[in-house]
Amino acid sequence: MRDRNARGGDIAERLLDLAAAVVRLAERQPSRVLTRHVAQQLVRSVTSAGANYQEARHAESRADFVHKVAVAAKELGETLYWLRLIDKLTTLPDAAVLRETDELIAILVASARTARTR
Repeated sequence: MRDRNARGGDIAERLLDLAAAVVRLAERQPSRVLTRHVAQQLVRSVTSAGANYQEARHAESRADFVHKVAVAAKELGETLYWLRLIDKLTTLPDAAVLRETDELIAILVASARTARTR
């Protein structure tokens, strides 16, 4: 069920694809206490980013939209931190996940900034 036609659907779909890629990455991590903790934090932050963006798409006001998009961007910032930590602890199999996270952070920050200035 694709929601690309609605406003913000492309970004929402990219966030969903990123979350799926990150969940698959987390599932491939070794099952040790510390890596399990990092993987859980990673999954929480990436799924929260998508959920907050989805809420922003149905915001009650411009201020509500800005707030929820900013929260989504912050969650992606946390996701990037956990991805970088996994990269240092293991071998990250796909640098594209890091690039996509960086790009989505930039898009969400710009979106919040644009909505704030209107």
